[in-house]
Amino acid sequence: MGQPITVVEKPFSRPGIARFEINRSLTGMGHERYQAGQEILGQNPSDELARRLFAHAEFAGLHLNANMITIDLGSATTAGGADIITDLHRFYVEGVEVPSAEELTNQAS
Repeated sequence: MGQPITVVEKPFSRPGIARFEINRSLTGMGHERYQAGQEILGQNPSDELARRLFAHAEFAGLHLNANMITIDLGSATTAGGADIITDLHRFYVEGVEVPSAEELTNQAS
């Protein structure tokens, strides 16, 4: 459940930089920058994506602007990065039990 994000990796002229374009805006019109080793405390979608990407690979930095994600790869590669982005808004993935209709009804009360 949840909507997967469509991700397209775009070419970038500088080596060591990867750029992804997605089908939704994560930051509105703002910019978000994250550096490796930085503590990410926020709870918005760009913060969660940054945490997941840094946990996936040793990227040097991330920049998010609306629907563009730019990654300073450092010594890492983009392998698996698109999958992390695609699954950002998916809630019920392998290993997560889907609640029954009764459980959902009881939570709404």
